[in-house]
Amino acid sequence: MSVVPAIVNAVHEVDSAVPVQQVRSMDELISDSLSPQRFTMLLLAAVGVYSVLSYAVRRRVREIGIRLALGAQLSDVLRMVIIEGMRPTLIGVLIGLTGALALGRVLSGAIYGVSSRDLATFGTVSLLLTTVGLVASIIPAYRATRVDPMRTLREEEGCRRLKGRSFICAA
Repeated sequence: MSVVPAIVNAVHEVDSAVPVQQVRSMDELISDSLSPQRFTMLLLAAVGVYSVLSYAVRRRVREIGIRLALGAQLSDVLRMVIIEGMRPTLIGVLIGLTGALALGRVLSGAIYGVSSRDLATFGTVSLLLTTVGLVASIIPAYRATRVDPMRTLREEEGCRRLKGRSFICAA
């Protein structure tokens, strides 16, 4: 960008009627063209983390209802679900950070504009995915604790075990 005035003067020497506007470096042009793809990849990662954690909590609604019916405190159940949801999130973020730092040279060649030690990008993405993991644990856990424990117990009474892990429940 330091040579822009010299380039503008050179253009005006050749033809002063040619307007020179919006002068940007090639790095800025490439970065701007890749921004939608980066955002899409980050959005897909966030949606994936949210979906997996939300699904894992929803599968435990019956267990949560039984715990509440047996006298577990709401705060204890929420804490348990959040901790169990954050554990894989934090492990995944740590593995991802370790891999990104270890393969920094490869990443810097494959992803334009990200250096091998781009701590701002790594930190921002890690914080975002950790936050998504926390939200993905809290929201379904809160919904699951809203289940009527007595209804859960009644549903459990009408079930009997088949071969393996499956259950058959009477209406």
